Amino acid sequence: MASKPGGKPETRAVALQKSPSPEGWIFDIKRFAVHDGPGIRTTIFLKGCSLQCQWCHNPESINSQPELMLHTRRCISCDTCLTVCPTGAHQKTERGERTFDRGRCDLCGRCVASCYAEALVMVGRRVSVDDVMAVVREDAPFYERSGGGVTLSGGEPLVQGDFTVALLSQCQAEGFHTAIDTCGNVKWRVINRVLPYVDLVLYDVKHISPHQHKRYTGASNRLILNNLRRLCNCGVHVEIRMPIIPTINDSQKTIESTARYLGSLNNITAVRLLPYHRLAGSKYQSLGRENTMPDIAPPSTRQMREIAQWMSQYNLKIIIP
Repeated sequence: MASKPGGKPETRAVALQKSPSPEGWIFDIKRFAVHDGPGIRTTIFLKGCSLQCQWCHNPESINSQPELMLHTRRCISCDTCLTVCPTGAHQKTERGERTFDRGRCDLCGRCVASCYAEALVMVGRRVSVDDVMAVVREDAPFYERSGGGVTLSGGEPLVQGDFTVALLSQCQAEGFHTAIDTCGNVKWRVINRVLPYVDLVLYDVKHISPHQHKRYTGASNRLILNNLRRLCNCGVHVEIRMPIIPTINDSQKTIESTARYLGSLNNITAVRLLPYHRLAGSKYQSLGRENTMPDIAPPSTRQMREIAQWMSQYNLKIIIP
């Protein structure tokens, strides 16, 4: 170490290079959530999913890339989007009707920034672990009072494995309870990577029949059920989440077959039954997609109670709204 004449040794500052924070794609952060695990929670919704459920209530989560939603009912016909759009994706017909050509849109976001009526919304933004943790830390007092924490949902958070692992590990390092909501349709090694950083797994079971599961979600459930059995043997707490879709998975035979399988597993804390609803129908239109939501009525309160009774015979704790 060099010394100045007649003085103390000269110290040399060394700049420490900080590793870049991993980044991922999200489409929403829901604060003060109370249905995504114990207590008050911050739920992070990641984009991208490995299934294509016909009843999906978050169609904006399926595509892993950003998308532009056009809410026509909010449009006030100010025509600002036509002016700022560099590709001509926004136009008006001779009859004065506005049109949007998604094939010409480059997702620059200029129209979104100029639309104060919020008829145009960009769904999906790239964030770092540090970005998300800044929100999580603000909510920390609510976790302490309620026994809450952080939940990663989607879409399918395990599609973005690296980001999910980095975010969960940081949450756990700072003492926050962690949960992940997954459909389980990924390779086991992906699930195994997150287990050291997860306190609770919310695991989706949509249909017990491999054939029917593929028909309505685009994939067989064999991998999903195999992963669930392996998961339940790992000692982690698992809460099953089952959407109840009338005419698709609500028959007594299907329900009891599902309950029989779940009753044979370890470490299942509860089975939460989620009644189908039609509230997401307008989202498909806003995304320029065909509405795949089944044209059926939601289950009644009486039906939900009857299904809960069928399942409870297999020593399962059943939760219904």
